[in-house]
Amino acid sequence: MNERVCTIDVVVQSAQQSPHVIERAARLLRSISACESGGSSTTELAIATGLARPTAHRLLMSLAAEGLVDRDARTGQWLLGPELYLLGAAAAARYDITGLARDIVDQVARLTGESAFLSACRGDETVCVSSREGSFPLRSHVLYEGIRFPLGVASAGLAILSHLPAREIDAYLARTDLVAEWGDVHSEQRIRERIEVTLANGYAVNPALIVEGSWGVGAAVFDRDGRPAWALTVTGVETRFREPRCTEMGQLLMDKAHQLSNRLKSR
Repeated sequence: MNERVCTIDVVVQSAQQSPHVIERAARLLRSISACESGGSSTTELAIATGLARPTAHRLLMSLAAEGLVDRDARTGQWLLGPELYLLGAAAAARYDITGLARDIVDQVARLTGESAFLSACRGDETVCVSSREGSFPLRSHVLYEGIRFPLGVASAGLAILSHLPAREIDAYLARTDLVAEWGDVHSEQRIRERIEVTLANGYAVNPALIVEGSWGVGAAVFDRDGRPAWALTVTGVETRFREPRCTEMGQLLMDKAHQLSNRLKSR
């Protein structure tokens, strides 16, 4: 009887711990995906995910055994693995819109001369999924493919957050503290003020709130259900975003975002 009770306790404890293990593994995968091509060390990933280094290393070794991550034998850096590529290819038919958006992103870069981007909303974050460099030689390097920002941070996240239903905005701001990492300019009050401006203008502006001198403008792209699921943005140096040019770029982005939204509705 005691042995049976012990067995049940172990099974229950394992079931309770499994979601935590999956959540931690997912955090590691997201952190690796947010790094540029060189990868990240175990220590860097442990810090980024808030895990103890031994825990991070153990999970990374398990993910590597399944092909979900890979380790560079020369540098020891962790990278996304081949199995993720295969899984992503299988999921692309349902979730990937970069093919539909490619010519639009190219047009935005060509017409503005700035670097243009497409970001996707994933949970409480935006993920940059496509980019095109503009012709102007000076660029902002805040955005690159794979980088993630919380909603409300950067022009893409602000554009998407602003067009969510009011109750979802309230719930997000209630459970999220952006000040600790992103500063007082990302307090709830300041974000709500920027949401009001975004809704009034139709597009979002990031006036160098992440990196000094680096501006961004973004417009939300809506899925077939009318939800803001992606954003088109441009980024560049501050001198290129003065009025009336900033407004002109915002209006261009809204036009192109509307064009892409219509494509998605008919897909």
